[in-house]
Amino acid sequence: MNTIVEEIKKRAEPSYWPKIEKAINFAIQAHKGQKRLTGEDYVRHPLRTALILSEFRFGPKTLSAAILHDVYEDTPITLETIEKNFGKDIRFLIEGVSNLSKLKYRGTERHVENLRKLFIVMAQDIRIILIKLADRLDNLNTLYALEPERAKRIAMETLEIYAPIAHRLGMGDLKGKLEDAAFAFAFPKEFEWIQNNFKDEYEEGKKYLERIKPSVKKELVKNGVIPLEIHARPKRYYSLYKKLQKYQMDITKIYDLVALRVVVKDIEQCYLTMAIVHKLWKPMIGRIKDYIALPKPNGYRSLHTTVFCVDGRITEFQIRTKQMHDEAEQGIAAHWQYSEKKGLKKYIPGPIKKELGWINQLRDWQRSFKQTSPDEFLESLKIDFFKDRIFVFTPKGDIVELPEDATPIDFSYHIHSDIGDHCTGAKVNGKLVNFNTRLKNGDIVEIMTNPKNQPSRDWLKFARTGLAKNRIKKFIRSSLEKKEKSKLEVLKQFSQKFIFEKIAPQIKKTEKIEKTGKIIISGEKNISHNLAKCCKPKKRDEIIGYITKTKGISIHKKDCKNAKLLKKKWPSKLINASWN
Repeated sequence: MNTIVEEIKKRAEPSYWPKIEKAINFAIQAHKGQKRLTGEDYVRHPLRTALILSEFRFGPKTLSAAILHDVYEDTPITLETIEKNFGKDIRFLIEGVSNLSKLKYRGTERHVENLRKLFIVMAQDIRIILIKLADRLDNLNTLYALEPERAKRIAMETLEIYAPIAHRLGMGDLKGKLEDAAFAFAFPKEFEWIQNNFKDEYEEGKKYLERIKPSVKKELVKNGVIPLEIHARPKRYYSLYKKLQKYQMDITKIYDLVALRVVVKDIEQCYLTMAIVHKLWKPMIGRIKDYIALPKPNGYRSLHTTVFCVDGRITEFQIRTKQMHDEAEQGIAAHWQYSEKKGLKKYIPGPIKKELGWINQLRDWQRSFKQTSPDEFLESLKIDFFKDRIFVFTPKGDIVELPEDATPIDFSYHIHSDIGDHCTGAKVNGKLVNFNTRLKNGDIVEIMTNPKNQPSRDWLKFARTGLAKNRIKKFIRSSLEKKEKSKLEVLKQFSQKFIFEKIAPQIKKTEKIEKTGKIIISGEKNISHNLAKCCKPKKRDEIIGYITKTKGISIHKKDCKNAKLLKKKWPSKLINASWN
């Protein structure tokens, strides 16, 4: 435990330490005597949670909340006591983390409702979800102490929800750690297969890159580029597994198993470095990616290129500045600007509002899915928000963010529901394409419309996003309802016409007309009728007629209980009636 505390102290700013140390001492005393399932002292878990966050240079409030996050949950100490000792902000963060801890993902319907709550908490203060992510990472490292079924449930929840959230926040290092820790428990056989089959490739790849590093550095320096760092970046196990699935598990299609990462001073040197690399070695066509000019939706910036390097070996280079590197690894935490010392209550700082815009989009998006099934909601969530993203352009140059594999149908509904509903065709990069065409990063997409055109059920085969599918289904439902309403109206008119042309003349011949008052039935006089005994309608009462099988028309008050019941069961047998 002392080692963890010393490490936190080493990473924290000296001015922060007194507040953090106070929280540590409070947590140690609160958790005294408590043990985890692993047999270790309970307080080690919240201390490790704070240690994970200390890597991102958070202030004393965030670290203190991480240290104290289980005090309220697992000890008799109240939130009021925490507020009295540490202030309102820390109480707020602990209460938020506690609310997230109560969300148990058992059963799809409950799962969906809990996710909705999770998004609300995220919108309140992003630090809450960051503490939860660190808490989850430490818990994953002790999953071996749980029953296999429960461990797998937590691991799957991490891969499907928490790791994608870390990715959307741009925290690549934390996302990778979450995925790899969960991978072993979610897919144990696949994890073991990856380990057994690619360990040698990893080691051999690292040795190769260490061998070419000196020549790369020498050429860069010769051309006026002084690299700040050059290091090998091995691909994480879970990321490799997902990529292998795209290529039918063919390792020869994976060019970035181990990539060479070059960190330089500024953007100008990034492009100069790429030019030098291309001068030395021939680049692969279609493998040059400029994420500086066109960053990924989570803010990731870098230049990627794949070349036929020394000995003809296909090698990926990643080139970026120090700031880009920090942002790629730490995401939102890298440019965190909470002024905790000043006690600001502004939970989402201005400079990072753009990066957090997707959270508000997510909150708005889920409102349109209130009527859908929980399974459909989950599937749409994974595609619309947690799938890898691409950027495409409108003809005017506006950027549109979509999930990977999105089609022109998804694009059209993303722009506006009217454009989607009246879509007749699409052009990608100036060429006509089918609706099932998968869009790629950087495509220019133009949608052609016609006011007379309407969505087709076939469009559901092409749509990938839940938003597009939901709008198409809504239109189809609305059309069906109109058709059904029209059918009922025609049926009612036909029924009334049949009654007065065929049945009414027969009734007139065989039955006497009651003398209780003249009644006009659907514009006709002298139609045989009787006054219902249940409500005994009188003159000036609002009335309605019901067509009986043998007794002509039965006249009821409009507010009669029996008349309302008949209206529900046989609406086509009701007919307008009024006193003459």
